[in-house]
Amino acid sequence: MNVWDFIQNQILGMKWLNAVIGRGLSALGLDTASRWSGSIQFFIYDVIKITVLLCVLIFVISYIQSYFPPERSKRILGGFRGIWANIIAALLGTVTPFCSCSSIPLFIGFTSAGLPLGVTFSFLISSPMVDLGSLVLLMSIFGAKIAIVYVTVGLVIAVVGGTIIEKLHMENHVEDFIRNAKGSVDIEAPDLTVKDRLVYAKEQVAGTLKKVFPYILIGVGIGAVIHNWIPESFIVKLLGSTNPLGVVIATAAGIPMYADIFGTIPIAEALLAKGAQLGVVLSFMMGVTTLSLPSMIMLRKAVKPKLLGLFIAICTIGIVIVGYFFNAIQYLLV
Repeated sequence: MNVWDFIQNQILGMKWLNAVIGRGLSALGLDTASRWSGSIQFFIYDVIKITVLLCVLIFVISYIQSYFPPERSKRILGGFRGIWANIIAALLGTVTPFCSCSSIPLFIGFTSAGLPLGVTFSFLISSPMVDLGSLVLLMSIFGAKIAIVYVTVGLVIAVVGGTIIEKLHMENHVEDFIRNAKGSVDIEAPDLTVKDRLVYAKEQVAGTLKKVFPYILIGVGIGAVIHNWIPESFIVKLLGSTNPLGVVIATAAGIPMYADIFGTIPIAEALLAKGAQLGVVLSFMMGVTTLSLPSMIMLRKAVKPKLLGLFIAICTIGIVIVGYFFNAIQYLLV
């Protein structure tokens, strides 16, 4: 346990970095107990920590992802039937890009290639919600138990949601240009050497960091404000155990935002530190990563309103259930 605590706090959580930054600010004559200096310390620490974790995780995940190009993923998914196909699709979603807008083009390609609609929706739900990066990053902030349960219930939502859509036979509610397309992910990719995969992973780090870094800055900035300026009593009243609608409020609050797991973590961390319930915090994260308004606008280009509404309803109900579930077991996990 002591070894794991060291890994979680000092390697993944980089608590040593926070102490170094605090000493540096103190050496400059700043009182880290004050709101302004505390905000500066929170901001610098979280930006550095999340950026370092982001680069390492993207490199590793992109290297793994190089073994699962769209045509290979299609062949893998095509070899399964029934709920097993949904499970494999949800698991494949964990090695794809980090935000829902990045996953929608792959969803369109899989659907155009003739894969079952429910299977492609299982992929679409799991991809932004439970990627491998979220597992490691959640472990660095909340601990292994919370991270593992979060990923598990996220995969359950993806499998159940895709299965429901499959059973309802919603194929006619996909836009015609997708249903009539053929072979959009059938092009074979050349075999890559280890060097090619390392180059690919390096390029993915640079490209993804350039795309998401502004959202990291925004998320950490919001987290710093919550952590040092918003009274704890207000957070507890709005999102604590005394408000039975906290989960619903948090889920709805995440919809207008557009960010990936790396942008939402600092906000979630600050909310939890201020007294928000665990289920409320995780519902907010799921709402942002899965139901953000920009991604829903993009998805609307691919599916008709009835199917889009069903997708939103399934995800919303699943997220709300997960939120109340985590609230109920919070004290068993922390």
